[in-house]
Amino acid sequence: TDPRVARAAEAHRGIAYRSRRSVTCVSWSPELAYALGLIATDGCLVRDGRHIAFVTQDEDLMQSFLACLDHSEQRYRASLSITGRRVYRVQLSDANLYRWLLGRGLTPRKSLTLGAIDVPAELFVHLLRGLLDGDGSIYVRRQRPTRRTAPNYWYMRVWTYFTSASVTHIEWLANAIESRMGVRGWIERTERAGRHPMYRLRFGKTASSTLLGALYADPAWPSLKRKRDKWMSYVNGVVGAEGGS
Repeated sequence: TDPRVARAAEAHRGIAYRSRRSVTCVSWSPELAYALGLIATDGCLVRDGRHIAFVTQDEDLMQSFLACLDHSEQRYRASLSITGRRVYRVQLSDANLYRWLLGRGLTPRKSLTLGAIDVPAELFVHLLRGLLDGDGSIYVRRQRPTRRTAPNYWYMRVWTYFTSASVTHIEWLANAIESRMGVRGWIERTERAGRHPMYRLRFGKTASSTLLGALYADPAWPSLKRKRDKWMSYVNGVVGAEGGS
């Protein structure tokens, strides 16, 4: 009904336009499931609806993250955190991937609201490895229970932890690991003065052996090297007095 709009539309009739903006076709893969776990822990969906930020202290993890998303050529930068540690930061512009992540259960400002993450059952271990490499840890210790009576007797112990400020996410994770992998952990709550409490899903020696054996079954799968090495130190029995990662 507006003659100005009608004239503008008529002037463009029959003209074909090509967008130069790349369009990401998002399809499931072990690499994408792993990257999803990293974004759910160390990543962030910017509120503009298209940018995905990721921050890590491990440069090799940054490189693996970008490779898993087919963004190996993306530039990232190094800077110092507020605690003085060197960290690596990147921000990807990908509206399709952003919308796909929303559909999997991620949201902007997700730290306290993250819940279940939608992932196919056959790719759950890859998501789990991403969550572990993001906000989890593996603790290995050489135990000497009877130093006086048996100073030469020792054995290895291993614990696995997943950490989050969202109790909903930790509860979902505990139930998902138990139902899909038959491994049971327990949830610990840590109070923080003036801040929201933190929740930690903990697995002991027997459960960790089953869990980590599945997560690191194939050396070709993407993972954070220092955490894989921590698990292998337990497998090979070469750890020192104690160590966590």
